[in-house]
Amino acid sequence: MSKGGDKRPIVIRRKKVVHAHHGGAWKIALADFMTALMAFFLVLWLLSVSSEETRKGVAEYFSTPLVTAITGGDRSGSTSAIPGGGPDPTHSDGERARIDSLQRTRPSMQERNFFRDLQERIERAIERDPELRQLRNQMRFDLTREGLRIQLLDTDQRPMFELGSDQVAPYMRSLLRTIAPLLNELPNELSISGHTDSVPYAGGYRGYSNWELSNDRANASRRELIAGGFDPGQLLRVSGFADRVLLPETEPTDPINRRIELVVLFPEIADAIRNPTVMESGDASPEASIEALEASAEAQIESTQQDEPQVQAQE
Repeated sequence: MSKGGDKRPIVIRRKKVVHAHHGGAWKIALADFMTALMAFFLVLWLLSVSSEETRKGVAEYFSTPLVTAITGGDRSGSTSAIPGGGPDPTHSDGERARIDSLQRTRPSMQERNFFRDLQERIERAIERDPELRQLRNQMRFDLTREGLRIQLLDTDQRPMFELGSDQVAPYMRSLLRTIAPLLNELPNELSISGHTDSVPYAGGYRGYSNWELSNDRANASRRELIAGGFDPGQLLRVSGFADRVLLPETEPTDPINRRIELVVLFPEIADAIRNPTVMESGDASPEASIEALEASAEAQIESTQQDEPQVQAQE
């Protein structure tokens, strides 16, 4: 105690503990989670109301997003991430040229609808005729790289032509003349091809073979179509293939390989037939030309394999 009875003041210092500020990071995380959840449910809703074709297109887009963004939805089938194969991904050579070629021959939805309507009209016309109704299982419709293909198939019980001859059977004549005016309803040009089985031709004069027979049958079909009202100006090509183009999974001697094929051509295919592209001597080296041909053949095989499951046989 100090003199005079004064008490020394006691100073108590209390240390203030300041807790760290938690901030709003959890709010940002919650907002991100809610946004992702909303986007997820939006995707589920869109998938539930979209068509099968749309869903396939979306799946294809995300499988190759860069190729899809550059080419407008087409796939090149290449392992290269950049279709052009060079510094400019929109380069028009090499892989990009293959993509353009495939895209030009891919039918639009409008063309598909036109061809589907034509097929339905032909089927209805056949169904109305009791005689032609018996030929339904000898007709096939499918969509190929060239266009809508209508195959008229032979059988041993009901051949389309007289054996070893280009003489058209009466029901085949009636069928072709029924189809003829319906083909005029589209502006597309027509290709006719004749095919035979591999049985050697033995009923004619020297030098006459399945090559001549298939071509003569294609021309006989052409004459019947014109007699039925088909516009000759829409006919672009008549050809015979003998037994060189057999149907898949058939024996060479199978009578079903004796057939006539009518192809309603896509406009791009008709233009390519009428004006084939000629490669100039300075455009590419022989090695590059061979590689381009091999790439084109691979693309053709891939497209054929994709088209085969879509064949619809009218049983």
